[in-house]
Amino acid sequence: MDKLLVIDDEMDVRYAFRRLFDSPDIELRLVSSGEEGMRVLKEFHPNLIIMDIRMGGMSGLQTLQAIRQFDTKTPVILMTAYGATQTAIEAMKLGAYDFVLKPFDVPKLQKLIFEALKASRDMSKIVSFEADVATLDDELGMIGHSEGMQQVFKLIGQLASSDATVLVTGESGTGKELVAKAVYQNSPRAQRSFLAINCAAIPENLLESELFGHEKGSFTGANHTRIGKFEQCHQGTLFLDEIGDMSLPTQTKMLRVLQSGTFERLGSNKPVEVDVRVIAATNQALEQAVAEKRFREDLFYRLNVVRVQLPPLRERVDDIPLLVQYFLRKFSKLFQQSGKSINENALLALQRYEWPGNVRELENVIQRAFVVTKGETILLSDLPKEIVMRKLNALDAGLEQGGDQARVSMLSEGESPEEPANTTDINKLADAMFRWARKNTDQKLIPLVERELVKHALKETQGNQVKASSLLGITRATLRKRIEKFSIRQEINVD
Repeated sequence: MDKLLVIDDEMDVRYAFRRLFDSPDIELRLVSSGEEGMRVLKEFHPNLIIMDIRMGGMSGLQTLQAIRQFDTKTPVILMTAYGATQTAIEAMKLGAYDFVLKPFDVPKLQKLIFEALKASRDMSKIVSFEADVATLDDELGMIGHSEGMQQVFKLIGQLASSDATVLVTGESGTGKELVAKAVYQNSPRAQRSFLAINCAAIPENLLESELFGHEKGSFTGANHTRIGKFEQCHQGTLFLDEIGDMSLPTQTKMLRVLQSGTFERLGSNKPVEVDVRVIAATNQALEQAVAEKRFREDLFYRLNVVRVQLPPLRERVDDIPLLVQYFLRKFSKLFQQSGKSINENALLALQRYEWPGNVRELENVIQRAFVVTKGETILLSDLPKEIVMRKLNALDAGLEQGGDQARVSMLSEGESPEEPANTTDINKLADAMFRWARKNTDQKLIPLVERELVKHALKETQGNQVKASSLLGITRATLRKRIEKFSIRQEINVD
C-alpha cells in the first residue's frame, strides 16, 4: 500500500485530498504545518509528500530542506497558489520532484501523483540478482544461472560504481529496466532520485517538454512553467527506455546535455545545468538505425560507453524453472493464496516454447495458469494452446526420429493437452505412437504405454489410488491389478 503525506495549512485543501484519495490502495495522512509534517514523517515513512510552499511557521522550502536532511529519496511535490513560480523552481534545486499551481487540475494532479508514486516504488524496491528464490519477498529478481546472465551480473557489478553512461540492449521483455535499477542501486547515486521514462509511450511533440521542461506560454496549452525529468533528476539517475524511438530533433538536445550537462527549457534561452547519470535502453539495432540515418551517430557513441546485452529467454532455457518458481511465489503472495507447484510436463512445455515475449511473456503465462488451475498443481492443460501445441509438435518430431522409451513416457502425463472430446489431438498422439512402434518392433506398445500411464497417475496423485483410478477412468480394483502386473509397487510408494 502506498503512503501519501499531505502538508497544507488550508483546511479546504486537506479536505479535497481526502476526497480525491479515499482508496484502500493509499494510506493518507493530512497535517497542517511543516513542524507537524516532520514529526509524522519520521514514524509514517510516506512514499510521497505533497506540500504547500507558503505556510505559517516553517515554510515549504524550509520544510523541504529539513526533509532532505532526513530523507534524500522520497519524492516531494510542491503546491503554490501564486503565478510567480521562481520560488518553486528554486525548490527544484533543493530536490523537489515537481510542483503544481493552485487551483490544480485534478486529472493532471492525479497523473503526476501516480507517476511520483511509481518513481518512489522504483527507488525503494531492491533488485536482487543471483538471488535465492526462496528468500525473495518484495525484491525484484534478476534470476538466472545461465552463462549469459552471469556475464550480465558481473558487468553490472563492474560498472555500477562509476558514472559512465550505460546502454542496455535486448529484445522486448528481457528485463532492461531491472538492469537499470540494479546499476542505480549499486552506484554512488543510490541515495538520490531514479526516474524512468518510456520514450515510445510519449507523443513526439511532448517528449522534449517531458525531458527538458518548458516555460509558460512556450506553446499552446503551456499554462505554467514545467520542470522536466532532467531537472527533477539532478544528481540522480535517469532511465530512458526505448530511446531508439526518439525523434532526431530531441536526439540533438539529448546529445548536448550528455556532452555539456546543460540544456534549455522550451521557450527559454537560459541554460540549465544538471548532473544526471543516463542509462538508456532499446530493443532496436541502433547500429542499423544509424546507418539508415534514423539515429544520430554521435549520440549513439555517447550512449554506448558501456553496453549490457541481455540474452533472450530462448537462449537460457535452463533458467526457466528458476523463473517459474519465482513467479509462483510472487503470485501466491499477490493473490494471498497458498503456494502452487507445476507439473513436470507443463514445465517441460515451457522449456520447449520459443518465448517471443521473453520473461515478461513467461510471467503473464504463469499468472494466467495460477488463476485458472483448479488444484494446487499447474497442469499442461492450464497453459495457453500455443505452448501446449509447441510441446506436442516437438514430441511428434522426436518420435519421427526414432525416439526411445522416455519419449513414450512423455505421452503418458495423466493429462491431455486439450479437452478429452477433442479427438483430433488424440489421433495425433496415436499416430505418433504408432510411428514410434514401427521403428521399435521389439517393444510392445500397449503394455508399455499402459504401464507409463499408471505410473504417472500415481506420481501425480502422490500414490493415492482412489484419485489415480479416477484420473485414469478405471476402477480401483483394476488399478490394483495393473500395479501388480507391471511391478510398479517397488518403484512408487503406493498405499
